[in-house]
Amino acid sequence: MPTPLTRFCTPTLLAVAALAALASPLAQAQATQSAAAAPADERYVWDLTPLFATPAAWEAERQAVVAELPKMQALKGTVATGDAAALLTALQAQSALRLRLSRLGVYASTQQSTDNRNAQYQERGNLIRAVFGQAAAAGAWLAPEIQALGAAKVEAMLATEPRLAPHAVNLRNTLRQARHTLSAETEAALGAMSPVSRAAVQARTLLMTSDIRWPSVTIDGKPQEVNPTSYGPLREHPDRAVREQVFKAFYGQLGQFEGSLGQLLSSRMQAGTIEAKLRQHKNAISANLSTHQIPEAVVRTLVAQANAGLPVLHRYFKLRQRMLGLPDLHYHDIYPDLVKLDKRFSPEESARLTTEATQVLGPDYQRHLKAGLSARSMHVFPAPGKSSGAYKTGVYRMTPYVFLNHHNTFNSASTLAHEWGHGVHSMLADEAQPPETAGYSLFTAEVASITNEVLLSEMVKAQAKTREEKLFYLGHALEEMRGTFFRQTMFAEFELAAHDALERGEALGGKKLTALYCSLLRKYHGADQGVMQIDPAYCTEWAYIPHFFNPFYVYQYATSMTASSYFGQELLKGQPGLRDKYLGVLRAGGAKPPYELLRDAGVDLASPAPYQALLARMSATMDEMERLLATR
Repeated sequence: MPTPLTRFCTPTLLAVAALAALASPLAQAQATQSAAAAPADERYVWDLTPLFATPAAWEAERQAVVAELPKMQALKGTVATGDAAALLTALQAQSALRLRLSRLGVYASTQQSTDNRNAQYQERGNLIRAVFGQAAAAGAWLAPEIQALGAAKVEAMLATEPRLAPHAVNLRNTLRQARHTLSAETEAALGAMSPVSRAAVQARTLLMTSDIRWPSVTIDGKPQEVNPTSYGPLREHPDRAVREQVFKAFYGQLGQFEGSLGQLLSSRMQAGTIEAKLRQHKNAISANLSTHQIPEAVVRTLVAQANAGLPVLHRYFKLRQRMLGLPDLHYHDIYPDLVKLDKRFSPEESARLTTEATQVLGPDYQRHLKAGLSARSMHVFPAPGKSSGAYKTGVYRMTPYVFLNHHNTFNSASTLAHEWGHGVHSMLADEAQPPETAGYSLFTAEVASITNEVLLSEMVKAQAKTREEKLFYLGHALEEMRGTFFRQTMFAEFELAAHDALERGEALGGKKLTALYCSLLRKYHGADQGVMQIDPAYCTEWAYIPHFFNPFYVYQYATSMTASSYFGQELLKGQPGLRDKYLGVLRAGGAKPPYELLRDAGVDLASPAPYQALLARMSATMDEMERLLATR
């Protein structure tokens, strides 16, 4: 919510280091999980043979790629001659290597996430992470040589050698990053060290999914282990006493590892901070935003508008307390449904609803969606050792793979729609772009997925047959806005505060992280205004959030919810020309900076207006709910 297999947007194999995050989930905030094993029905288990027929074939390709790396290294110095043919040869070699690494990485990551206990899967993941580091080192010379040519020379090459056209975006991005690129030797060293610098990610995954012994609680007379997978659905339990028991058990155990998990997160943040300084960025967030040319005003405006909108969030919490009939509100009261809906959403039904809800996006979108849904490209049900959350991954011009933990709930249906938003985004971009620009930033990726959620939410609300069913869907829409806008912005504030502490030279251990997180929990949930009580034990929740190991990642969920709310609402209104603009954003992939893509399609996320419109939608949803409640 693993990070998506990055479609590299810079012509340096340092970008391959992003693939080392293979085991952290790209999950939407509300994805639910369970540890219960489902029957092994091949309809619900993906087929990886299009990638590699057997593990032996994967290993043979891994060894072949390793054997090819010296050839990439041998090209060092050729681009510096200023010959366009030499530049083309290097870039084509790099593109071919990326595609091969992509197949290797997807195969390893998808296997490991289905069972993190499997030693062979772990070893395969470690092997490919090592290859990523070797590949980054082998191609680290290329960016400095391109930058040494200068813009005038590169533009002249583009004008005289038409076969360089697919590489134009990446070449210009490389030139733009010249002042932040180090010597070829230093870039090679950083590339070779990338698996080590990201070791904290894998250590955290193994700790949470394999090494920690999670406690059990008794629910309805039966023992139930409370682990990172089962915690999601258990926190939604309708019985308040059960929810409190679950929270205390889960965070009580998590708190025992506050120091270890704090050290892992601190080391991950320190690595990013150190690299940002080495590359002469102002700070870590500036380095992160620079990669995709996102103005810092986007993050600052988001945080400011979310804080200004806290009264809207607090109004929602008071409405939640009223609808649940509670004398007071605690943090463990956030997740249960406001209205019970006795309806089952199987994977098949979820796929049908997703297809119907996205008809407004037109026949080309439908064609790709149906092709993806008809393939054995999903791993659907929870299982022991399986990673939590949901994600989409894939290889250029191959059917995407979608990882789920499906529970036959509406949340599960919404998650399926979300992930296939990513899937169709990739299919459209792959069809329209060469591999060099088919990859896209998370800044637009989450717009494609959350727009699907908005369309699904609006459709089921319109089709609701009873007042109670309509209240259920309205409540779900509110929770989506709370979880994806406010919660993710709170996460972003936490990251900003933690990195600011590092910049000031402060020690950043588990207790300091807990204190920082607790202050934000209290602010966002109105503890000082009497809106909600925050148990201090729950302030270790930061350790449960895997996204923090991919710094400055989560704010894009909040900006995407904002943009998606606009697109979803206006598409349904039939705003002339908007569908073509929206699909144009998806087809563009990484051919244009993501902030500019959305701005040109009608959403300027550096301005307050889109955030204020989302807050107005949230208020209008509560108005509608209160009208329905008045007629009960």
